[in-house]
Amino acid sequence: MVVPSEVTMRTQSGKRVALNPLWQRRQSTKFNGTSYLSQRAAEAVYSPEGSAQVQQTIDYYMQNARTMRSALHEMGFQVYGGEDSPYLWVKVPEGMTSWSFFDSLLLRAHVVCTPGAGFGPSGEGYVRLTAFGNHEATLTALQRIQTQIETTNLTN
Repeated sequence: MVVPSEVTMRTQSGKRVALNPLWQRRQSTKFNGTSYLSQRAAEAVYSPEGSAQVQQTIDYYMQNARTMRSALHEMGFQVYGGEDSPYLWVKVPEGMTSWSFFDSLLLRAHVVCTPGAGFGPSGEGYVRLTAFGNHEATLTALQRIQTQIETTNLTN
């Protein structure tokens, strides 16, 4: 909401007061900091139950990363990462840029990745995959990549 500076109101005593500074103060007070709901959610993470749930979530995504890493290695790709984080860097096939491999995966395998060039010059020649997905979708994506490789001979 925008309260123009010209908008005023009358107090009970009849004095004119600009609403804009009052609205600014209200908004600053109400939204200056983390909401109570967010604070309670953060607190729950540090309970024994919350810590177990967080670890379970980490384990789930890291299992995806291990599955991806292993499958991509078997397909002939050089893969970095996926051991201590859910991100994997995959060396693109010889003669391709990170963008051309991105296009190939997207258009032929219907798999989305991030071209390494988006991370700067050192990322060129790689794409980044993430293990933040459900396990079934991960297996489907890997199968699509495998099918693309078999039909187009895309390996390093």
